[in-house]
Amino acid sequence: MQIVSQLLFLIALGVAIYIFSRRALGIRRNILLGRDVQLNDQPALRWKNLLLLAFGQKKMFRNPLVAVLHFFVYAGFLIINIEILEIIIDGMAGTHRIFAPYMGALYSVLIGCFEILAVLVAGACLIFLVRRNLLKLKRFISKDLNGWPRSDANYILLTEIILMLLFLTMNTADQVLQSRGAEHYYATGPFWVTGHFAPLLSGLSDSALLAVERGAWWLHILGVLAFLNYLPFSKHLHIILAFPNAYYSDLRPKGKMENMPAIQQEVLYAMQPELAANAPASDTVPKFGAKDVQDLTWKNLLDAYACTECGRCSAACPATQTGKALSPRLIMMKTRDRLEQVGQQKNGEADGKSLLRDYITEEELRACTSCAACVEECPVSINPLHIILQMRRHLVMEESSAPAEWNMMFSNIENNMAPWKFSPDDRDAWAH
Repeated sequence: MQIVSQLLFLIALGVAIYIFSRRALGIRRNILLGRDVQLNDQPALRWKNLLLLAFGQKKMFRNPLVAVLHFFVYAGFLIINIEILEIIIDGMAGTHRIFAPYMGALYSVLIGCFEILAVLVAGACLIFLVRRNLLKLKRFISKDLNGWPRSDANYILLTEIILMLLFLTMNTADQVLQSRGAEHYYATGPFWVTGHFAPLLSGLSDSALLAVERGAWWLHILGVLAFLNYLPFSKHLHIILAFPNAYYSDLRPKGKMENMPAIQQEVLYAMQPELAANAPASDTVPKFGAKDVQDLTWKNLLDAYACTECGRCSAACPATQTGKALSPRLIMMKTRDRLEQVGQQKNGEADGKSLLRDYITEEELRACTSCAACVEECPVSINPLHIILQMRRHLVMEESSAPAEWNMMFSNIENNMAPWKFSPDDRDAWAH
């Protein structure tokens, strides 16, 4: 019977790892559809960003209460995985609490810490459920989240609560079996949380206790493996991608816009024609801005997958708050949706659609004030502004599509070197 259990566990583990690996490779392939960009300078500062923003959640602590609750969930996810390691080894080797004999009294302390974390995680998830569904905070009831995005968040929170309760139930039954000297149940001493609840199961028979303990064990690990494969389809993929996203964040000042070398070169040739005569000929026609996801950088596409859909960017966006069509959160969600669709196309076949207009409208792009509030607020270093600017650049430079007011401003800058229709010769008169 033990061999059958081990075999079933190995099959479940192997299938889960295989499915997760395929999905992870698919996401990586999609991200690499983007243009190349070098983001490996200043490694010391990048590691600092990773530790402070991704691991330390620095920006979350602008709201201390929410940050602490989020940290409970986050720390629980990371630390309790040590306990998952023991379960995996036990499942493959057919053992039970394999680390206990080697760690002695320290094992009981370690499991006790895990149990406290499990209670904190379950409590924090319950509070988050209340905030999302009962308190109805503005950024959680936004139309951006209609449909799957809203359900996704609730599914994850409920799953985490169930997993923590299964872990605590397993330990409670284990404690009673230990006290009865059941075979294979190593006496670890009382656990800090479940030790107080052991009397609730003391009336059960040994066989019933074994069924409860084994049932909770199997449901817990199968739930973890299912969660592993749900993660890449969920906004909670940021649990993994927040780390590389923080490391590869743009280190330039947030208000600085990206110039195009090809345009700078043409301006230089116009000012110094003698340089153009000796310039090497090029057969490639530069593409200005971005129309579809392949025109964006791989970092923009990584941003799309790393988005937590928390809405802090949209809550800070002046365009969103004044009722404009733009929502930075929705920009990231639409970019991810389009990238998923492009990634499913076989042999590079075009579907006749593009990110511009089929997903993101001109109205959304033109509503952006370029203030970078969304970039400043994002807790995982996502930059919706960079995507907006690239798409707006495509509209203006590739399609000559801009509002009349913009065209007037462009003309004035070109002719008068200022946005206003005043002669440069009269600048001293109107500048003061």
